[in-house]
Amino acid sequence: MTDGLRWQELFRGADASLLTKENYWDGRDPAPLQQRFLAPTAGERRAKLMPFFWSLFAKEGVVFGDQDAGSTASVTNGFNFSYPGYSETLTGHGDPRIDSNDNKPNPNRTVLEWLNTQPRLHNSVAAFGAWEVISGVVNARRCGFTVNTSYAPLQLSPSTPVLDAINLQKQYAPHVWDDESFDAPTFFTALEYLRVKRPHVLFLSLGETDDWAHGKNYGEYLLSANRVDTYLETLWTTLQAMPQYRDNTAILFTTDHGRGATGDGWTSHGQKLPESKNIFIAVMAPGLPARGVLTQVPAVTQSQIAATMSRFLGQDWNAAEKQAGKPLPLWP
Repeated sequence: MTDGLRWQELFRGADASLLTKENYWDGRDPAPLQQRFLAPTAGERRAKLMPFFWSLFAKEGVVFGDQDAGSTASVTNGFNFSYPGYSETLTGHGDPRIDSNDNKPNPNRTVLEWLNTQPRLHNSVAAFGAWEVISGVVNARRCGFTVNTSYAPLQLSPSTPVLDAINLQKQYAPHVWDDESFDAPTFFTALEYLRVKRPHVLFLSLGETDDWAHGKNYGEYLLSANRVDTYLETLWTTLQAMPQYRDNTAILFTTDHGRGATGDGWTSHGQKLPESKNIFIAVMAPGLPARGVLTQVPAVTQSQIAATMSRFLGQDWNAAEKQAGKPLPLWP
């Protein structure tokens, strides 16, 4: 997941009306970014912004949420901001008690916690987040699996030189946001854990796309989205290089909420911006028909992701959590 990435940028690419001096580092010249990300058509722009996603992921997978093509994906929690969105994603339902971004333990059991109790998957689940509140979303106090967020070092025994270097970077690098690290240390911590521990289930939440948007910095928002695409490619390449994962792994790529669609609304989201309920959901998995971007299909919701995750693992989250949405319509 990458926090607050709009469906508009994923499917249309960079918006020329937003890529201006006013929306970039105190009036810095946006010309280099304009040259890098702008193009005459939406197809060209989105390929420039997220080249791996459009060259492989979208072609080999199934993508919901392109409203220009008659496909809608949305949250159901009614709040349209982060904690409720992450909770809905991982539980399969909204909860009116989760009405803030305070770092409180989630009273709901997530599909991750439940999967960790299944015999074949026990001690083979992990969650990583750039935002420290992810620890509350998955209820790190209770869940029973590895959780690592924000600037916290990941302690493994034995450790590795790569992990030691990342932990030092987390400790000494500038902390721009008090409760959230940059995406790179979070991603590479998760990647090193994957290489060493080889879990069945890995949850990863990145955050810069949301932070830079709230900071009204469209240039950095685009650069962050572009880096997310690089992380997706790195993850895919790593999985394909490891025999146990090669051609045997499902990847789900989504976001916790959308953003406003017009004017300065792109910087924010929430109940006052109802269009910020709109998201995207992309899935790539072995054996799944490559349908690409879906057109003119019934709407889907964030609440269907948890059951979809469990189904890929041969588990039935709907039997364990009656409120959860049904799996996405990926199978006949």
